[in-house]
Parts: sequence; structure tokens; C-alpha cells
Amino acid sequence: LLQQLIGLSLAIHAVRQAGPSITVAFSSAEGIEPGKTKVKYKSVDIGSVTGAHLAKDRSHVLVTIDLVKEAENFAVQDTRFWVVRPRFSGARVSGLGTLLSGPYIGVDGGQSAEKRTEFTGLESPPVVDIGTPGHRFVLHATDIGSLDVGSPLLFRRLLVGHVETLTLSPDGSRIDLEVWVEAPYDRFVTADTRFWQASGIDMSFGPSGFRLETQSLETILTGGIAFETPESSLEAPLAEDGTEFSL
Repeated sequence: LLQQLIGLSLAIHAVRQAGPSITVAFSSAEGIEPGKTKVKYKSVDIGSVTGAHLAKDRSHVLVTIDLVKEAENFAVQDTRFWVVRPRFSGARVSGLGTLLSGPYIGVDGGQSAEKRTEFTGLESPPVVDIGTPGHRFVLHATDIGSLDVGSPLLFRRLLVGHVETLTLSPDGSRIDLEVWVEAPYDRFVTADTRFWQASGIDMSFGPSGFRLETQSLETILTGGIAFETPESSLEAPLAEDGTEFSL
């Protein structure tokens, strides 16, 4: 009887300590192992993968995750999940630590008050965490050159943001880039701001002789975007989120 009471007590304690169970859809289960793969936020374990199975249409994989009790506020509408593994893409290198520890599921905690238990995982880590102060703008280009997701955004050669997304317009006539400018540098983006590619070396020769201008080594190797605002417009109102510019 004593053993049964102890077992019942442990079971009750486990139930009380358990958090919500959620499901995240990924394109594949590469690197994900039920009972082994952890879920981490800022390198702290907040849950673990307990199952993985194919969706009925076999187009994706459904991964079941049990969160710990203290992480129940992650099961909200705008939380984002992705698999952390070594990635080499354009300007970004990430996940090298998993070469030894193995892949895990990363989390960007949402701020919504609306609860949610079913999510669609990201195919790559987000460039900007939810809640980071700053503004997003949209740039239209006919050619992106060497730009990629994660490419740096420069103001007076200072790193002030990154390219978040690259998408082809519905009619195929241009490429739309969503860029993030972090605070407090976002206050220098007004309606008169001009953006351009800062991805190489500019050489010229004139009466004053030979002139060579470059951006940072990173932008020369991987591409980047620079912007500038006329001094007469620096005191103008900040451009609103989603304001569109030509690149």
C-alpha cells in the first residue's frame, strides 16, 4: 500500500509539473528524435520532443512537444519554432554548436495573449526576435545581386539592421525585400531616405586622380544595403512600418 501511495504521489506531482503539449509542423524530421531532441529558449531547456509522424497528405511532419510548466506562456499565437542545426547561407553562419550537441528546436517567445497549440515551424531561424524595438520597411528591386536573407543594413557604415525576407512579386517584375532597422537608428528613416546596394567596390578616375570607395569587408563578400537621409529631412517624422522604397 505504501508503494502504491508513493507511486500515486509521484504521478500527481508529474501531472502538476507538466506544461502544455503542442504540435509543430516541419517540412521534414531531419535531426529530430523523439525522447532525445530538446526544445530550448536562450539555451535553457523548456521542453522536449515526444513524438513525430507524417501528416495524412505526407507533405510535412507533425512533431509533438511537451513543454515544462514554467514554459506554458510560450504556447501562444505568435511564438515561432525552428530546428537549430549548422547552416551556411549567404551572410549568415549559425548553429555551429550543434555539431557536438546535436540539433534542437529553437523558440522565439511570442507576446500574444491568445493561446495556441498548433504551429508551423520556420525553415530557417528568424533574423529578428519578437519584441526587438525597430521598424520594418519594404524595398523594391529589379536585381538583388549578392543580397540574401540576413544581409547587413548599414547607416554611415554602422550595422543597423538586416534583410529579413526576399520574395518575388506576383507578376514577376521585381523582388520585394523586407528589411529591419533596429532602434534607435530607425529614427533616421524618413520619406526622403534612399537605399542602395553596398555590395562591392566603387572606382573612379577624374581630375583629382584615382578614387576607391568600399563598404565593410562583410558587404564586399556577402552583399549589403546602405541608406542615407538628406540632412534637411533628418528632423522629419519617422517613416511608418511597411513604408515602401526603391532599392
